[in-house]
Amino acid sequence: MQIVDSLKWRYATKKFDATRFLTTAQLNTLKEAFNLTATSYGLQPIRLVVIQNKELQEQLVPHSWNQRQVADASHLLVICIENTVDEASIEAYFNRVKAIRNTPDEILMPFKGFMLESFSKKTPEELNTWASKQAYIALGNLLTVCGVEQIDACPMEGFSPEKYDEILGLEAHGLSSTLVLPVGYRAEDDMFADFKKVRKSLEESILEL
Repeated sequence: MQIVDSLKWRYATKKFDATRFLTTAQLNTLKEAFNLTATSYGLQPIRLVVIQNKELQEQLVPHSWNQRQVADASHLLVICIENTVDEASIEAYFNRVKAIRNTPDEILMPFKGFMLESFSKKTPEELNTWASKQAYIALGNLLTVCGVEQIDACPMEGFSPEKYDEILGLEAHGLSSTLVLPVGYRAEDDMFADFKKVRKSLEESILEL
């Protein structure tokens, strides 16, 4: 029940304590969790931008529907997708497989050929949608880890990706911002911390066949 209790403890933090900061160990746990997130084909078409810069965080507040969590959180995590997923991306993946697992080429080639053909047929819009789904998987994973580690977080879609991309210079890195996750510690006077969770009953939520 420990994991369930952790999930009950977490909530979308509305007010952070701006005087408290995550430890290096906590931040490293979140980085590792992000990197270990499952992604389609294992291609990891996502990157995590970690911001601990109050001046920069303040700049982003007006482009986040004026949500103060962006500035008051210990760190601001921005989950991004890679703008290009092409033959080079797939080649890099299979090179990692060979380097880490020593898998022979004759084993890898059929799957590699399938992936190269499949991705060559996808439109930029389809690739964007596919990569964005991976970003949401990463967000879910990070939220669970935050709960277990007693790190407060607030998942956010309410921001201007175009402005974030501009201010953070993401285009130069071939990235587009997709989701935002302020992390840190809840303020003692955040009334939302004591609100009971509103969820369907298990009978309404789960269908067992």
